[in-house]
Amino acid sequence: MKPYIDSEITENSKIRVFNSDVDSGELHWHRDRETRLVEVIEGNGWSLQLDNGLPIKMNVGGEYLIPEGIYHRTIKGEGDLKIKITFINE
Repeated sequence: MKPYIDSEITENSKIRVFNSDVDSGELHWHRDRETRLVEVIEGNGWSLQLDNGLPIKMNVGGEYLIPEGIYHRTIKGEGDLKIKITFINE
């Protein structure tokens, strides 16, 4: 079972929600097969950590680029995290 719910899925984007009661242990390091642009719609205190980097606080309205094949993880904050993921074809 995944620690999030995807909705509003199109060919180029989707909305993803991490519920506030997700267990931090479910937020694993992983990598994706495409570059992604993540825009934060809702969330407080959640962070994004890329491989070999320090966690970066994700702010509402902020955009964060995750390059293809780079290990990364989401770090739990308070409340729900709602993001828009746009797939970047290079």
